[in-house]
Amino acid sequence: MAISVFRSLTELRAGLREVRQTGNNLGFVPTMGALHDGHIRLGQVAKESGGKVIYSIFVNPMQFAPHEDFSRYPRTLDADIEKLEAAGIEMLYLPDPEEMYPENFSTVVHVDEITAPLEGEFRPAFFDGVATVVTKLLLHVQPARAYFGEKDYQQLQVVKRLSQNLDLPAEIIGVPTLRDANGLALSSRNAYLTPAQYEVACYLNRVLIAIGELARQGQELSKVEEIGTQALLGAGFEKVDYCTVRHTHTLQAAYPGEPLRAFVAAWIGKTRLIDNMAV
Repeated sequence: MAISVFRSLTELRAGLREVRQTGNNLGFVPTMGALHDGHIRLGQVAKESGGKVIYSIFVNPMQFAPHEDFSRYPRTLDADIEKLEAAGIEMLYLPDPEEMYPENFSTVVHVDEITAPLEGEFRPAFFDGVATVVTKLLLHVQPARAYFGEKDYQQLQVVKRLSQNLDLPAEIIGVPTLRDANGLALSSRNAYLTPAQYEVACYLNRVLIAIGELARQGQELSKVEEIGTQALLGAGFEKVDYCTVRHTHTLQAAYPGEPLRAFVAAWIGKTRLIDNMAV
Protein backbone atom coordinates (compact mmCIF):
# COMPACT_ATOMS: atom_id res chain seq x y z
CA MET A 1 0.00 0.00 0.00
CA ALA A 2 1.42 3.37 -1.03
CA ILE A 3 2.09 5.87 1.71
CA SER A 4 -0.19 8.92 1.95
CA VAL A 5 1.88 12.11 1.66
CA PHE A 6 0.54 15.40 3.03
CA ARG A 7 2.34 18.53 1.80
CA SER A 8 0.37 21.20 3.62
CA LEU A 9 -1.35 21.69 6.97
CA THR A 10 -4.72 21.66 5.19
CA GLU A 11 -3.95 18.29 3.57
CA LEU A 12 -2.63 16.92 6.86
CA ARG A 13 -5.72 17.82 8.87
CA ALA A 14 -8.02 16.43 6.20
CA GLY A 15 -6.02 13.21 6.05
CA LEU A 16 -6.02 12.77 9.83
CA ARG A 17 -9.74 13.47 10.24
CA GLU A 18 -10.64 9.78 9.95
CA VAL A 19 -7.93 8.85 12.46
CA ARG A 20 -9.36 11.33 14.95
CA GLN A 21 -12.85 9.84 14.57
CA THR A 22 -11.69 6.54 16.06
CA GLY A 23 -9.95 8.20 19.02
CA ASN A 24 -6.51 9.75 19.06
CA ASN A 25 -4.02 6.89 19.31
CA LEU A 26 -1.66 8.45 16.78
CA GLY A 27 2.10 8.01 17.05
CA PHE A 28 4.37 10.62 15.49
CA VAL A 29 8.03 10.43 14.45
CA PRO A 30 9.49 13.82 13.38
CA THR A 31 12.65 13.56 11.27
CA MET A 32 14.86 15.54 8.91
CA GLY A 33 14.98 12.66 6.44
CA ALA A 34 18.03 10.69 5.28
CA LEU A 35 16.36 7.87 7.15
CA HIS A 36 18.32 4.98 8.62
CA ASP A 37 17.40 1.97 10.75
CA GLY A 38 17.36 4.13 13.89
CA HIS A 39 14.55 6.24 12.43
CA ILE A 40 12.65 3.11 11.40
CA ARG A 41 13.06 1.70 14.91
CA LEU A 42 11.20 4.74 16.27
CA GLY A 43 8.21 3.84 14.11
CA GLN A 44 8.37 0.21 15.21
CA VAL A 45 8.22 1.30 18.84
CA ALA A 46 5.34 3.64 18.00
CA LYS A 47 3.43 0.77 16.38
CA GLU A 48 3.61 -1.21 19.61
CA SER A 49 0.95 1.09 21.06
CA GLY A 50 -1.48 -0.18 18.44
CA GLY A 51 -2.37 3.06 16.71
CA LYS A 52 -1.53 4.61 13.35
CA VAL A 53 1.93 6.09 12.87
CA ILE A 54 2.87 9.20 10.92
CA TYR A 55 6.37 10.48 10.12
CA SER A 56 7.40 13.95 9.10
CA ILE A 57 10.41 14.92 7.00
CA PHE A 58 11.53 18.53 7.20
CA VAL A 59 15.12 19.78 7.04
CA ASN A 60 14.68 22.66 9.44
CA PRO A 61 16.71 25.73 8.37
CA MET A 62 16.09 27.44 11.70
CA GLN A 63 18.36 25.05 13.61
CA PHE A 64 21.39 25.55 11.34
CA ALA A 65 23.81 28.42 11.88
CA PRO A 66 25.09 30.17 8.71
CA HIS A 67 28.39 28.25 8.81
CA GLU A 68 26.76 24.84 9.31
CA ASP A 69 25.79 22.12 6.85
CA PHE A 70 22.19 22.98 5.90
CA SER A 71 22.88 23.02 2.16
CA ARG A 72 24.81 19.74 2.23
CA TYR A 73 22.58 17.94 4.71
CA PRO A 74 21.63 14.66 2.97
CA ARG A 75 18.26 14.71 1.23
CA THR A 76 17.11 11.28 0.05
CA LEU A 77 13.34 11.60 -0.20
CA ASP A 78 12.68 8.79 -2.70
CA ALA A 79 14.75 6.32 -0.67
CA ASP A 80 13.12 7.57 2.55
CA ILE A 81 9.64 6.90 1.20
CA GLU A 82 10.67 3.41 0.10
CA LYS A 83 11.95 2.66 3.59
CA LEU A 84 8.78 3.94 5.23
CA GLU A 85 6.57 1.90 2.90
CA ALA A 86 8.67 -1.22 3.52
CA ALA A 87 8.19 -0.65 7.26
CA GLY A 88 4.41 -0.42 6.83
CA ILE A 89 4.15 3.30 7.61
CA GLU A 90 0.98 4.70 6.07
CA MET A 91 1.36 8.48 6.45
CA LEU A 92 4.06 11.10 5.87
CA TYR A 93 3.90 14.85 6.50
CA LEU A 94 6.18 16.67 4.09
CA PRO A 95 5.69 20.42 4.64
CA ASP A 96 7.40 23.04 2.50
CA PRO A 97 9.58 25.66 4.25
CA GLU A 98 6.93 28.27 3.38
CA GLU A 99 4.38 26.14 5.25
CA MET A 100 6.47 26.08 8.41
CA TYR A 101 7.90 29.61 8.19
CA PRO A 102 5.59 31.86 6.16
CA GLU A 103 6.46 35.42 5.31
CA ASN A 104 6.82 37.64 8.39
CA PHE A 105 7.25 34.63 10.69
CA SER A 106 8.65 36.14 13.89
CA THR A 107 8.03 33.72 16.77
CA VAL A 108 10.76 31.71 18.50
CA VAL A 109 10.25 29.09 21.21
CA HIS A 110 13.10 29.28 23.72
CA VAL A 111 13.64 26.73 26.48
CA ASP A 112 15.90 27.99 29.25
CA GLU A 113 18.50 26.21 31.43
CA ILE A 114 18.54 22.73 29.84
CA THR A 115 19.68 24.30 26.55
CA ALA A 116 22.68 26.15 28.03
CA PRO A 117 25.35 23.43 28.44
CA LEU A 118 26.93 21.06 25.91
CA GLU A 119 25.32 21.66 22.50
CA GLY A 120 24.11 25.06 23.67
CA GLU A 121 27.71 26.21 24.18
CA PHE A 122 28.78 25.25 20.65
CA ARG A 123 25.54 25.75 18.69
CA PRO A 124 23.80 28.67 20.43
CA ALA A 125 20.97 28.98 17.87
CA PHE A 126 20.34 25.26 17.58
CA PHE A 127 17.81 24.58 20.34
CA ASP A 128 15.65 27.62 19.56
CA GLY A 129 15.29 26.19 16.06
CA VAL A 130 14.53 22.72 17.39
CA ALA A 131 12.04 23.95 19.99
CA THR A 132 10.22 26.15 17.49
CA VAL A 133 9.86 23.53 14.77
CA VAL A 134 8.94 20.72 17.17
CA THR A 135 6.28 22.88 18.79
CA LYS A 136 4.80 23.65 15.38
CA LEU A 137 4.93 20.01 14.27
CA LEU A 138 3.26 18.81 17.47
CA LEU A 139 0.51 21.39 17.01
CA HIS A 140 0.08 20.43 13.35
CA VAL A 141 -0.06 16.67 13.89
CA GLN A 142 -1.57 16.64 17.40
CA PRO A 143 -0.45 13.07 18.16
CA ALA A 144 -1.04 11.09 21.31
CA ARG A 145 2.67 10.28 21.45
CA ALA A 146 5.84 11.54 19.76
CA TYR A 147 9.05 9.50 19.57
CA PHE A 148 12.64 10.77 19.68
CA GLY A 149 15.93 8.88 19.74
CA GLU A 150 18.21 9.09 22.76
CA LYS A 151 21.26 9.68 20.55
CA ASP A 152 20.19 13.34 20.64
CA TYR A 153 19.69 13.12 24.40
CA GLN A 154 19.84 16.82 25.14
CA GLN A 155 17.34 17.50 22.36
CA LEU A 156 15.02 14.90 23.89
CA GLN A 157 15.20 16.66 27.26
CA VAL A 158 14.49 20.02 25.60
CA VAL A 159 11.41 18.61 23.86
CA LYS A 160 10.17 17.05 27.10
CA ARG A 161 10.62 20.37 28.89
CA LEU A 162 8.81 22.45 26.27
CA SER A 163 5.97 19.93 26.10
CA GLN A 164 5.52 20.09 29.88
CA ASN A 165 5.86 23.87 30.10
CA LEU A 166 3.44 24.58 27.23
CA ASP A 167 0.93 21.89 28.29
CA LEU A 168 1.15 20.16 24.92
CA PRO A 169 -0.95 16.98 25.10
CA ALA A 170 1.46 14.61 23.33
CA GLU A 171 3.47 12.20 25.46
CA ILE A 172 7.17 12.52 24.59
CA ILE A 173 8.88 9.13 24.45
CA GLY A 174 12.62 8.53 24.21
CA VAL A 175 13.86 5.43 22.39
CA PRO A 176 17.32 3.93 23.09
CA THR A 177 20.05 4.62 20.54
CA LEU A 178 20.41 2.06 17.75
CA ARG A 179 24.03 1.18 16.96
CA ASP A 180 25.73 -0.67 14.15
CA ALA A 181 27.81 -3.82 14.56
CA ASN A 182 30.83 -1.73 15.62
CA GLY A 183 28.91 0.28 18.20
CA LEU A 184 28.67 3.50 16.20
CA ALA A 185 25.38 5.28 16.84
CA LEU A 186 23.32 5.43 13.66
CA SER A 187 23.15 8.98 12.31
CA SER A 188 22.32 10.64 9.01
CA ARG A 189 25.70 12.38 9.19
CA ASN A 190 27.51 9.02 9.10
CA ALA A 191 26.92 9.18 5.33
CA TYR A 192 29.58 11.89 5.17
CA LEU A 193 32.32 9.57 6.49
CA THR A 194 34.96 7.96 4.29
CA PRO A 195 35.90 4.35 5.18
CA ALA A 196 38.97 5.61 7.05
CA GLN A 197 36.93 8.21 8.92
CA TYR A 198 34.37 5.57 9.84
CA GLU A 199 37.10 3.54 11.56
CA VAL A 200 37.95 6.58 13.65
CA ALA A 201 34.27 7.31 14.38
CA CYS A 202 33.85 3.88 15.99
CA TYR A 203 36.04 5.06 18.87
CA LEU A 204 33.24 7.35 20.09
CA ASN A 205 31.37 4.41 21.56
CA ARG A 206 34.53 2.85 23.02
CA VAL A 207 35.58 6.05 24.73
CA LEU A 208 32.11 6.57 26.19
CA ILE A 209 32.22 3.07 27.66
CA ALA A 210 35.70 3.69 29.06
CA ILE A 211 34.95 7.02 30.72
CA GLY A 212 31.69 5.66 32.06
CA GLU A 213 33.59 2.84 33.76
CA LEU A 214 36.11 5.29 35.23
CA ALA A 215 33.26 7.44 36.56
CA ARG A 216 31.61 4.39 38.13
CA GLN A 217 34.89 3.57 39.84
CA GLY A 218 34.81 6.97 41.51
CA GLN A 219 37.54 8.69 39.48
CA GLU A 220 37.51 12.49 39.65
CA LEU A 221 35.28 13.58 36.78
CA SER A 222 37.61 16.32 35.53
CA LYS A 223 40.34 13.70 35.19
CA VAL A 224 37.93 11.30 33.47
CA GLU A 225 37.04 13.99 30.94
CA GLU A 226 40.70 14.74 30.26
CA ILE A 227 41.42 11.03 29.68
CA GLY A 228 38.47 10.74 27.30
CA THR A 229 39.43 13.83 25.32
CA GLN A 230 42.99 12.64 24.85
CA ALA A 231 41.77 9.18 23.82
CA LEU A 232 39.60 10.71 21.08
CA LEU A 233 42.39 12.89 19.77
CA GLY A 234 44.74 9.93 19.85
CA ALA A 235 42.23 7.87 17.87
CA GLY A 236 42.24 10.40 15.05
CA PHE A 237 39.51 12.92 15.84
CA GLU A 238 40.69 16.38 14.82
CA LYS A 239 38.81 18.37 17.46
CA VAL A 240 36.76 17.55 20.53
CA ASP A 241 34.04 20.03 21.46
CA TYR A 242 33.30 18.16 24.67
CA CYS A 243 33.89 14.82 26.32
CA THR A 244 32.21 15.01 29.67
CA VAL A 245 30.20 13.29 32.40
CA ARG A 246 27.18 15.27 33.58
CA HIS A 247 24.11 14.97 35.77
CA THR A 248 21.60 12.84 33.84
CA HIS A 249 18.68 15.23 34.25
CA THR A 250 20.15 18.74 34.42
CA LEU A 251 23.22 18.12 32.19
CA GLN A 252 25.15 20.35 34.57
CA ALA A 253 28.25 19.43 36.58
CA ALA A 254 27.65 16.30 38.63
CA TYR A 255 28.79 15.07 42.02
CA PRO A 256 29.44 11.59 43.47
CA GLY A 257 26.28 9.59 44.05
CA GLU A 258 24.20 11.49 41.49
CA PRO A 259 22.82 9.90 38.29
CA LEU A 260 25.41 10.36 35.53
CA ARG A 261 25.53 10.35 31.75
CA ALA A 262 28.56 10.63 29.47
CA PHE A 263 28.44 12.94 26.45
CA VAL A 264 30.78 13.52 23.53
CA ALA A 265 30.92 15.74 20.44
CA ALA A 266 33.92 15.50 18.14
CA TRP A 267 34.98 16.32 14.61
CA ILE A 268 36.35 14.18 11.79
CA GLY A 269 37.11 16.46 8.86
CA LYS A 270 33.97 18.52 8.28
CA THR A 271 31.72 16.02 10.06
CA ARG A 272 30.65 16.57 13.66
CA LEU A 273 29.43 13.48 15.50
CA ILE A 274 27.71 13.32 18.88
CA ASP A 275 26.92 10.43 21.18
CA ASN A 276 26.02 9.75 24.79
CA MET A 277 25.59 6.86 27.18
CA ALA A 278 24.19 6.31 30.65
CA VAL A 279 26.88 5.71 33.27
